[in-house]
Amino acid sequence: MALEDQCILETNYKFRGQTQFYKGKVRDVYSLGDTLVMVASDRISAFDHILPRPIPYKGQVLNQIASWFIENTKDICPNWIQKVPDPNVSIGHACEPIRIEMVIRAYLTGHAWRTYKSGLRELCGVTLPEGMKEHDKFPSPIITPATKAEEGHDIDISKEDILAQNIVSPEIYQQLENYTRRIFRRGTEMAAERGLILVDTKYEFGILNGEVVLIDEIHTPDSSRYFYAEGYEMRQEKNLPQKQLSKEFVREWLMENGFQGKEGQKMPFMPDDFVWKVSDRYIELFEILTGKVFQKNDNSKILERIETNILGCI
Repeated sequence: MALEDQCILETNYKFRGQTQFYKGKVRDVYSLGDTLVMVASDRISAFDHILPRPIPYKGQVLNQIASWFIENTKDICPNWIQKVPDPNVSIGHACEPIRIEMVIRAYLTGHAWRTYKSGLRELCGVTLPEGMKEHDKFPSPIITPATKAEEGHDIDISKEDILAQNIVSPEIYQQLENYTRRIFRRGTEMAAERGLILVDTKYEFGILNGEVVLIDEIHTPDSSRYFYAEGYEMRQEKNLPQKQLSKEFVREWLMENGFQGKEGQKMPFMPDDFVWKVSDRYIELFEILTGKVFQKNDNSKILERIETNILGCI
C-alpha cells in the first residue's frame, strides 16, 4: 500500500444538520449547529505552509495526545470536548473563538531565539534578558501572544496592543494569562515525570455561554516543543544542539533544503524515508508523554471508519 493511501489528506463528509465546513492546516472542522466535529488529518504544516506529503498516523497521535492533556487539565480550565469517538476525531461544543494564540515560552528557542539572534531584545512587549544563548531557560516563562490569521502567518502582538485594539477586555485577558500559566505549569510537571522538558507551547481559547474555555489541541508536537531532560545541562555547557522531540526538526530540515516559507522559495520534496522518520518521531512522543504503547489503527479504509464512528454519536 502506498504511503499516501494510509493517510488522511482531506475529508469531504456531508452530515445531516451540517451548517459549515472549515479546512484548517491540519484539521477538518464540521459545524452541526452547536456541535463541532473535528477530524485530525495527517497533513503537516511548517512556516504556515501545508507540506505536500502527509505523515502516517500523525492525526491519530495529535488527537490522542490532545485528548489526554485536555482530560488532565479540565480541573484547571473547562474545555470544549464532549466525545472522542475515533482515534482521529473529537466532538464538542461550538465556541466563539478568541482570535489570539496564547504562546508561552520557558526557553530561548525557535522564534524567540531567531528574534534574539537578530539583535532585538523585545518580543511581544516582553523584554528579553541580555547574555542569553540559544535554549537557555528564562528566569520565568514569558507570554508572547499572536493574533490568529485566517491565512498566512500569525502576527506577534503585545498585551498592551491587544487591550488597545479592544480584542478582548482586560478581565478576559487576565483570565487567559492565568489559564495559560496554570495549564503550562501542569504540562511542565507531566512532561518532567516522563523525562521531558516542555519548552514552549500555545493555547487557544473560546467563549461558551459567557465562560472562557480551552479549545483546539494542547501539548502536541504541532503546538509544543519538547527537549529531553537528560543531558540538557551538559549540552548547554558544551554549546551542543539540544535533543528535541517536536516538529522543530521538520522546520530545520526545510531550512537546510532552502525553504522558510518566503516568497520565491520552492517547497522541497520529502522522500519516503524522511516521512516515516517524522511519523516515528510523533509516535515516540505519544508513547513517552502518555506512558502507553501506541496502537496503530488499520488505516486501509480510514475515511469510511471515521465516518461510521462519527455517525454513531451525532
